[in-house]
Amino acid sequence: KELKKLNAEIVDEHYYKSPEWFLKNAARYDNYDRNGFKVFAGEYAGHGKDNAQAESKNSWYSAMAEAAFMTGLERNADVVRMCSYAPLLAHVDAWQWRPDLIWFDNLRSMATPNYYVQQLYSRNRGTHAVPALFDGKALSGKDSLYASAVIDTVTKELIIKFVNAGNKTENFEFSLAGIKTLKGEMTVTSLHGEEILAYNTLDKPAVVIPVSRRIPVKGKKIKQTIAPSTFTVLRLTYVP
Repeated sequence: KELKKLNAEIVDEHYYKSPEWFLKNAARYDNYDRNGFKVFAGEYAGHGKDNAQAESKNSWYSAMAEAAFMTGLERNADVVRMCSYAPLLAHVDAWQWRPDLIWFDNLRSMATPNYYVQQLYSRNRGTHAVPALFDGKALSGKDSLYASAVIDTVTKELIIKFVNAGNKTENFEFSLAGIKTLKGEMTVTSLHGEEILAYNTLDKPAVVIPVSRRIPVKGKKIKQTIAPSTFTVLRLTYVP
């Protein structure tokens, strides 16, 4: 209310919360005032209760929760104009808090699962957000499932981001409206942790990393199996 009185154009919101908070708040901006100020999500990260917990060590659980929350940021890009993870870098022998996106010692560096979530979003931005609906509603936590979608009107690509935060495999058929047909191959990139609290280390930097494959597509429907505890990005070319 106070910021509205000041006629603020944009506000800087910070969320240093538990992974559970991120999962529960993916719809935070779905009913946001479209005539009010815009949002810069200036700092955010999924934190455990204390730095000793495995989930605070850039676990897959925290990264997956952030990916789910970011579907809501992307879906509401008319309100959330910018977002940035924090903090970025930490030395293994001289850090202030966890998590951080990149860890290093004097000779090596290591990207975390959280880093790869940010990377997949940044490399698959598109130019316009489009609806990704289930039973006519945004998929934002129903049965632990989250989704957002964008198109790139320059390259004529559709990009769907999908998080299955549950413990069972989900089979989906995506029906695409507003296009003539799909063509070529679809790139499917998945980020998955065999254990929910798995995390990368300098000695084992590839415990949780993106894996991509290509699948032929045609027509106006996509069938896809989404494994549990997985963040998946589908990227495909369409004929408008």
